[in-house]
Amino acid sequence: MTAQDDSLRIDDLGDEAAPLADDRIEEIIEELPEADEGDLQLVVGADPVARSQFQLISRRFLRHRMAVIGLILLIVIMVMCFGASWIAPYPPHKQDLLAPVIGPSRHHLFGVDQLGRDYFSEILYAGQISLKIGLAVGILSTVVGFAAGSIAGYFGGTVDNLLMRLTDLFLVIPAIAVLAVALKGFGFKDVTIILVLAGLAWMSVARVVRSQVLSIREKEFVEAARAAGGSSRRIILKHILPNMIGPLMVNATLGIAGAIIAEATLSFLGFGVQPPKSSWGKMLSDAEGVIGGKQSYLLYFPGLMLLLVVLCVNFLGDGLRDAFDPQAKH
Repeated sequence: MTAQDDSLRIDDLGDEAAPLADDRIEEIIEELPEADEGDLQLVVGADPVARSQFQLISRRFLRHRMAVIGLILLIVIMVMCFGASWIAPYPPHKQDLLAPVIGPSRHHLFGVDQLGRDYFSEILYAGQISLKIGLAVGILSTVVGFAAGSIAGYFGGTVDNLLMRLTDLFLVIPAIAVLAVALKGFGFKDVTIILVLAGLAWMSVARVVRSQVLSIREKEFVEAARAAGGSSRRIILKHILPNMIGPLMVNATLGIAGAIIAEATLSFLGFGVQPPKSSWGKMLSDAEGVIGGKQSYLLYFPGLMLLLVVLCVNFLGDGLRDAFDPQAKH
């Protein structure tokens, strides 16, 4: 008897064998791996439902619990800081020199500093400066990095060599020293801090964008757009940019975290935000003399806010990376 004769089909079985075949099919279905919720859910007896790219990205992002928690906390912190004029119990820089320097209490959630100011209100108003600088630097450095990287990757040749050597030159510059000298010469304004930090933070974005453009420019849809007479600017903005939203958003979030830390470092060293304005880094600098004492809470709260914001932004970047790159290993 051959193997073909030995094989039986379900259709050839008698009525008495049909329940056995159905049980076997159900066992096989139960042993199948679960469907990926980010793609298509296969349900027995139902047609697959097509989902948009936005829905797929959203579902993959929502599966990253730490990213979702980080996004919620970041939104809460930003709303509290930028809405401080409605949320803070006291106006900014309101001093009461007769008030005792006390720790956290019912009337002062974060205590009172040496100048009699409500520390909770001061942290909220200082967060406006830190977050504004971080967001502006992250966005500006991403735009500059995309422009340099896309031009270098798309045109190649001499343009690529010149821009990449310029990138290498900026990478070897001692950032803290340049920042201190630049701020000393041009003033300690918020705009100056943003421009200087952004001018020293675009190189990593440019390198990532260049590597992506080198791959995308060889795709068929780019060749078709070029053959149709599309200009270089149109091809970069209309065809290449939409395929790089994921890496750009991830690098932008990481740039925001780096800018907040850089601003805090400069302010701690005395080269950042100057009075009467304040930032979390400036508050750390003002409280460095209370380490280990009864007023050490003046150091803990701004440090905690910096830690929370940076962690939230980093978790958000991890979630965006996994959402836009389904092949990434968790």
